This record gives sequence, C-alpha cells and structure tokens, in this order.
Amino acid sequence: MKKLKFLVSLTNNDNDYQQEQAAAAQNAARRLGVEIAIVHANNDAVTQSQQLLQHIQGDAAMRPDGIVFEPAGGTGFPQVARAAAAAGIAWVVLNHEAEYIQELRRTYHVPIFSISSDHVEVGRIQGKQFAALLPQGGTVLYIEGPNNSSAARERTVGMNQAKAANLEVKTLRANWTEQSAQRAVSSWLRLRTSQEAKIDLVGAQDDSMAAGARKAFTELPEKQRERWLRIPLTGCDGLLKTGQAWVRNGLLAATIYIRPNTDLALEMLTEVVRTGAPAPEHKLTQPQSVPSIEELVARTARSGGGTMHTSAGV
Repeated sequence: MKKLKFLVSLTNNDNDYQQEQAAAAQNAARRLGVEIAIVHANNDAVTQSQQLLQHIQGDAAMRPDGIVFEPAGGTGFPQVARAAAAAGIAWVVLNHEAEYIQELRRTYHVPIFSISSDHVEVGRIQGKQFAALLPQGGTVLYIEGPNNSSAARERTVGMNQAKAANLEVKTLRANWTEQSAQRAVSSWLRLRTSQEAKIDLVGAQDDSMAAGARKAFTELPEKQRERWLRIPLTGCDGLLKTGQAWVRNGLLAATIYIRPNTDLALEMLTEVVRTGAPAPEHKLTQPQSVPSIEELVARTARSGGGTMHTSAGV
C-alpha cells in the first residue's frame, strides 16, 4: 500500500496552541503510518498561500495526497483550494468557516471538509466565566484576536451573548501571540483614558495573549504594577502544560480547553483516502471551561470575590 503524504500548514510557531497542533499532527502521523510535512506561515496570509501553491503546483510525483491547513488570515484561500482539488489533492480547513467547501465537494471527487472548535461556544463559556468571576458586575478588558479571523469574531459573538448585563467590555486587538498582546496592552496603558479606566478583569481570546497582558503589567512602575497584577486574567486554549498549568498556579483565573484538531483531521483524512468512505462536510469539537463554571462560582463566593476593590485604575 502506498504511503500517504500530507502537508500540514499552520499559522505560526509562536503560539502554544499552534505548537500543540504541530505536535498532535506528528503523533498522529506516526500512529497512522503516514508521512507529513509541517510549514508555518508566520501569521502572514500571503506567505501561507505561496507555501501552499508551491506544493500544489510542484512536481506531480512530489505533491501531497492531502493538505490540512489553518488559515493565517481572513480567507480560506478559495482559489488555492480549487487548485488543490483540481490537482487531485484532498483539502481540509481547520478552525475557519470556508463557504466554498460545499461547492467544491460537488465539483471535485477528492475529500474536502473542515474541522473546527465551536468558537461561538468558546465565547459563550468565556462570557459565563466573566459573570462567575464578577457577580456584582464591573469592566472587562477583552483582548481579541485579529479582525480578519473568523474564530476571533465568533468568540466575540458568543461572549456578548453570554456575558451578564452588568458587565462592560473594553476591547483591544492582538495577533494570537504573547508578544502582540504585550505590545497592544502596553500601548493601551500609555493612554490617558486607560489610566482613568477601572478594570476588574482581563479576558483574552487565547492563553498566550493573556500571558502577554500580564507581561505588560510587570513593566509598569511599582505602584501601578501591583494594582494591575491583582486583576484576574482568563484565556482560551487550556493546554495541559500552559493554560491549565497557569490556572493551577494562579496566573490565570480560568481558561477554556480547546482540543487540537490536526490529529483528528489526519485520522479522518487517512480513513477517507484509504477506504473511499465519505467525509462529513464539517465537524465541530466542543470546548470546556477550566475550571467548570460551577467551580468558578463557588470559588468566587468563598473568596468574597466580585467586589469592586480589586479594580485597576485611578
């Protein structure tokens, strides 16, 4: 039996979730007996499309049997997807809503599907976490992913659906990395309006951006630093060695576990290619709160939390 070759294209290698995506893909490839190559786009959509086209348009003997990719920008690369399908290459989109999939599945006889966490539910869980941590209300500094990311937009939608009416949300944007969030928060802290703002909680759409916010706080003058470092932080991704560990040691008040899905993509793709079985058009994985919402509520009650005296600001 021919050894299958797959290309895995990820957004970057600086984010703990993307690093876990790479590790999950490598483990799955060994288990499945397939060959994979992993490329990183450095958060650049142009770079990513060029990387993909090089593999699609190269020597036919060297082409992958399938491509699994997580978009680095706001597009799922419909023209690149069409080129891959026309070349007989299977196409799997991760963590992005790609509207072209249904049409390509009708046109081409290669596996084409998507796998994603339920990002709206991620946002709903985070909104419930905010309410559990601030039962008396307050203001949340919310660090979103890039505007061109459908995952970031969906998480914001879910958060707004679930947050309590007594919570005000102030938003910043970063690019899914610790460094980008550190820069965004540091710039915001220099604004006069931020110095006057009363912030009761910092929520980030991923754990690395929460870590970046904390790093920005550590750079403040001592009096301000102590005040900002007392504010609870929450994130998303909830990986065992980062987000969950940070919850255990108190660096994060809560996170949301979002399972890596490169392994699931490779498992589904390998089975479909080997057996000819139909693949579902779209598969959602379910996130979960760490700790549970019930435990957060109980912790807040035990600590007398939710009061406004922990706010940062003048």
